Amino acid sequence: MTDAHDPFPSRLKEKQTPFARIDPIVHARNQWRWDGPLDEVALSHYERDGFLWFSGFFSQERMAPFFDELNRMAEDRELMESEQVITDPNSGDIRSVFGMHRLSEHFDRLTRDPRILGMVRQLLGSEVYIHQSRINDKFGFQGSGFDWHSDFETWHSEDGMPRMRAVSASLMLTDNNEFNGPLMLIPGSHHWFVPCVGETPDMNWTDSLKAQRLGVPDREALATLADKGGIQAPKGPAGSLLLFECNTLHASNENMSPWPRSNLFFVYNSVDNRLVEPYAAPRPRPEFLGAREYCEALTMYDEFPELSNQGVSPLH
Repeated sequence: MTDAHDPFPSRLKEKQTPFARIDPIVHARNQWRWDGPLDEVALSHYERDGFLWFSGFFSQERMAPFFDELNRMAEDRELMESEQVITDPNSGDIRSVFGMHRLSEHFDRLTRDPRILGMVRQLLGSEVYIHQSRINDKFGFQGSGFDWHSDFETWHSEDGMPRMRAVSASLMLTDNNEFNGPLMLIPGSHHWFVPCVGETPDMNWTDSLKAQRLGVPDREALATLADKGGIQAPKGPAGSLLLFECNTLHASNENMSPWPRSNLFFVYNSVDNRLVEPYAAPRPRPEFLGAREYCEALTMYDEFPELSNQGVSPLH
């Protein structure tokens, strides 16, 4: 239920004006800010834009085994019929599979890659755990899009995430180009919280994961933020990585090309920001959407130790 002292009120009966962010963007302070692979230039870009883009972060060869794992999952009838698999509202094909790190050792190891985990710890200024993991698929000529939204607005309203202290890592399993529905972001939009209109019905997630209707900012607010910050759609080969702040507004168009678009998402939350009761929903969403039970701090899995201490350079 809605908390009367909620610092980020949303799912309201009437429209309210967006207000300035009250939480830090880079949470690391003192030794945490420098204890990581991102330099001050990268941290400043993240604070300004709300995301960092790394083209070709991993080799395309390293991405190939994950498709074998996904093909094995597709043969698991019990999994395919579970609530963790979301189908496209138009085609009926797989749209999303949630809880990837709980389903596969390969994906679990990827969440604990030292270079990614090092950056995330640096940005959040603490140890972290996986709040949510998923794969989003858009098949050629048919993959539906995702409307504009702030992930934090949903996680706060429906999961009970207290503050803006989470970051998403999106890893491209296929090439992302201008034709196959790449992720679009509004730079600087994370500096504002946009309250949304509409009360959250019980089990809203069963519909919202197919087509989001609640938690979508009004067009006036979107136009204002886009006019100020523009819109960017990072594009690159399989193996590229996007880190984006939890309150950055983003969306994607449907895939009108013959080429599939498949992206992994790992949501890292600070261990100091664990979930409480939902702020604007009747009850919490399932564990695979918002971790409450499995929220221990991640340890690194060093598959390539010779790369562990190398810095990373984002493309701005």
